[in-house]
Amino acid sequence: MTMRITIDPGQMGGVPCIRGLRIPAATVVGMLADGMSHAEILAALPDLEPEDITEALRFAADALRERELPLVPACGS
Repeated sequence: MTMRITIDPGQMGGVPCIRGLRIPAATVVGMLADGMSHAEILAALPDLEPEDITEALRFAADALRERELPLVPACGS
């Protein structure tokens, strides 16, 4: 299995990037959130591979699982 998300303090200030490229994982996740298709992302960032998109999304989900989220009362409570 290839390490698709890399963190190098000497590159991009340690921001998690795709395979050592200067493409932050957050950029790819943001493109998905903006409604771009996998094909559109791959066309916009030709150095990416389809598996990079999936791994960026997995990385984001794992990052959210690792932090405590505050409980917010339901509206009207």
